[in-house]
Amino acid sequence: MNQIDTTRCPICDELNACAMEKSKATGTKPERCWCMDAIFTPVVMDQVPESARGKACICAKCAEEV
Repeated sequence: MNQIDTTRCPICDELNACAMEKSKATGTKPERCWCMDAIFTPVVMDQVPESARGKACICAKCAEEV
Protein backbone atom coordinates (compact mmCIF):
# COMPACT_ATOMS: atom_id res chain seq x y z
CA MET A 1 0.00 0.00 0.00
CA ASN A 2 1.37 3.42 -0.97
CA GLN A 3 1.61 6.00 1.79
CA ILE A 4 0.27 9.44 0.93
CA ASP A 5 2.56 12.43 1.48
CA THR A 6 0.13 15.02 2.85
CA THR A 7 2.57 17.87 2.15
CA ARG A 8 2.31 17.26 -1.61
CA CYS A 9 -0.49 17.93 -4.06
CA PRO A 10 -2.13 14.66 -5.12
CA ILE A 11 -2.52 15.99 -8.67
CA CYS A 12 0.93 17.42 -9.56
CA ASP A 13 3.06 16.16 -6.62
CA GLU A 14 4.40 19.66 -5.88
CA LEU A 15 4.37 21.03 -2.31
CA ASN A 16 0.84 22.10 -1.42
CA ALA A 17 1.76 24.77 1.17
CA CYS A 18 -1.01 23.57 3.49
CA ALA A 19 -0.84 25.49 6.79
CA MET A 20 -2.69 22.70 8.57
CA GLU A 21 -0.12 20.09 7.56
CA LYS A 22 2.70 22.48 8.48
CA SER A 23 1.26 22.87 11.98
CA LYS A 24 0.97 19.08 12.38
CA ALA A 25 4.59 18.59 11.30
CA THR A 26 6.00 21.35 13.50
CA GLY A 27 3.68 21.07 16.49
CA THR A 28 2.73 24.74 16.18
CA LYS A 29 -0.67 26.39 16.38
CA PRO A 30 -2.53 26.04 13.06
CA GLU A 31 -2.60 29.13 10.90
CA ARG A 32 -5.38 30.03 8.51
CA CYS A 33 -4.68 28.19 5.26
CA TRP A 34 -5.14 29.62 1.76
CA CYS A 35 -7.31 26.62 0.91
CA MET A 36 -10.02 27.68 3.36
CA ASP A 37 -11.00 30.45 0.93
CA ALA A 38 -10.35 28.52 -2.28
CA ILE A 39 -13.05 27.13 -4.52
CA PHE A 40 -12.35 23.59 -5.68
CA THR A 41 -14.39 22.88 -8.79
CA PRO A 42 -15.64 19.40 -9.67
CA VAL A 43 -13.22 19.42 -12.64
CA VAL A 44 -10.29 19.87 -10.24
CA MET A 45 -11.59 17.40 -7.67
CA ASP A 46 -12.08 14.73 -10.33
CA GLN A 47 -8.30 14.83 -10.93
CA VAL A 48 -7.50 13.69 -7.38
CA PRO A 49 -6.75 9.97 -7.28
CA GLU A 50 -9.33 8.02 -5.27
CA SER A 51 -6.64 6.90 -2.79
CA ALA A 52 -5.78 10.53 -1.90
CA ARG A 53 -9.29 11.99 -1.63
CA GLY A 54 -9.80 13.61 1.74
CA LYS A 55 -6.21 12.88 2.73
CA ALA A 56 -3.98 15.43 0.93
CA CYS A 57 -4.52 19.05 -0.02
CA ILE A 58 -4.45 20.25 -3.61
CA CYS A 59 -1.90 23.02 -4.30
CA ALA A 60 -2.99 26.56 -5.26
CA LYS A 61 -1.81 26.14 -8.84
CA CYS A 62 -3.94 23.04 -9.43
CA ALA A 63 -6.89 24.56 -7.55
CA GLU A 64 -6.92 27.50 -9.96
CA GLU A 65 -7.09 25.33 -13.07
CA VAL A 66 -10.50 25.00 -14.66
